[in-house]
Amino acid sequence: MFRFQHIEFLYALAAIPFMVLFYFLLTRWKKNAMKKIGDPPLVKQLIQGFSSKLFAIKFILILLGFSLCAFAVADLVKPEGTQKINRKGIDVMIALDVSKSMLAEDIKPNRLERAKQLVSKIIDKLSDDKVGIVVFAGRAYLQMPLTTDHSAAKMYLSSASTDNVPTQGTVISQALKMSYAAFNTKEKKYRSIILISDGEDHDEDAIKVTKQLADEGVMVNTIGIGSLQGAPIMDNETNEYKKDESGNTVISKLNEEELKSIAQNGNGLYQLFSSADEVADNLHKKLMTIGQTTLTGSSFGVYKNYFWYFLLAAFIILLIENILPERKTKMIGLKKGLPLIFLILFVTLSLSKGFSQSIKKEIIKGNDAYKKKQYNEAVGAYQKALKQSPENTTAFYNLGNALYKTDRFDDALKAYDNTVQTARSKDYKEKAYYNGGVVLQSQKKLPECIKAYKNALKLDPSDEEARQNLERALQQLKQQQKQDQKDKNKKNQQKEDQNKKDEPKPQPSKISKQDAEEKLKSLLEHEKNLQDKLHKVKATSTDKPKKDW
Repeated sequence: MFRFQHIEFLYALAAIPFMVLFYFLLTRWKKNAMKKIGDPPLVKQLIQGFSSKLFAIKFILILLGFSLCAFAVADLVKPEGTQKINRKGIDVMIALDVSKSMLAEDIKPNRLERAKQLVSKIIDKLSDDKVGIVVFAGRAYLQMPLTTDHSAAKMYLSSASTDNVPTQGTVISQALKMSYAAFNTKEKKYRSIILISDGEDHDEDAIKVTKQLADEGVMVNTIGIGSLQGAPIMDNETNEYKKDESGNTVISKLNEEELKSIAQNGNGLYQLFSSADEVADNLHKKLMTIGQTTLTGSSFGVYKNYFWYFLLAAFIILLIENILPERKTKMIGLKKGLPLIFLILFVTLSLSKGFSQSIKKEIIKGNDAYKKKQYNEAVGAYQKALKQSPENTTAFYNLGNALYKTDRFDDALKAYDNTVQTARSKDYKEKAYYNGGVVLQSQKKLPECIKAYKNALKLDPSDEEARQNLERALQQLKQQQKQDQKDKNKKNQQKEDQNKKDEPKPQPSKISKQDAEEKLKSLLEHEKNLQDKLHKVKATSTDKPKKDW
């Protein structure tokens, strides 16, 4: 479907009615001038070589040339589809236990942190696969849907904590169901779930669900985090070990038998966590046994530009207008100029086509480098395309993707902003807002990130990934504000405690009991003498009338 990338330049066409008005005023002025010169037959004889038709044709050519120039700068383009990055791989959902039992420190620094390190290693091994994340405790939540963007997966992984799920417990069956729901239901193979948990609570439905998944062609692998001896659970709010209702310290132990049974019924592999690299290697080898399918990953828009057709037509028309005479006797000049016109036409056509092909070539070169994970080379190619076409939306968008892969987040955000400013397609704007939101979220700039996701959803309300990311960002912002308030309250409490320490304390009296009694007796005598004096003064005084003036 054809569209203009810079539709605002078409407003220049509003000048055409004024140009037509000027033309009629000019012809009217010429007629009035001819009448004032003298005898009409004599004037007609003097200007017999002038052709009003040729004058009108020249004006029409100017209008056409002007209109074509406006269409040229508006840049008509047609999508040639998207260049997708296709690769062989499988769909892998990682179900991560974030219950508070994962805070046990039998594996330093604690079970959850080591589990996150392991997941990061697994994601690195699954370079050609789609990865999604489910977190669970007393309930299961989809942390991130399946994606080939492993940088985004690691970003979501880093935010996983025991605060993500308020309900405590270890509902493995619900985590398995949520993971299965994230798969493509049309695909009956090339799918696997990796369950990482201490399996502390016994979930009676877990084995039943695992068997159903195995029947659907889903391999379930399990990884046990913890030790059989167990360890106490640190409560981050109180900085003390958790205690049960009887006041005894809770000891969390690894339920290895359940995890082994799940892996066995899910045609998968169970591993006890020891070394992250070793576990990730063994798991990768196991996943390779289920085969691979063609996965579609990142896509790059490729557009064909048609501006040079309008530019070329405008050049030819204006050239003809310039050569075309207003007098009939000089028509031969047009015939002599035709070879020059065709020569210029050929040169202009070649240069314009070469210019357009050069930009397209650089973009394709960048896309090829991106597919090979040569992100710095891709950045260079897109920047070359932008030097030739400074407002090329496709180059800006693809540049942002490549910069993000090289961790140049600020530059990536600028590229996405330029994409939004230059794009006339809602699709490009929506993608740029979404990707910008991902970058901002990775930088913990949550208010800006939320705004970007909202802008993306305004353009495409059906973007489920943007909606889920927005909900996640809102939740993170709420947690951040809660933590800030907690820190503020703690700081105020510390300040109050310090002020109390600085207040002067009453000093104990050093006077003896006998001295205190003597001083009290002296004060009473002094009070009695004072009262006697007052009575005497009152007796000698006379009442006087009050003044009323």
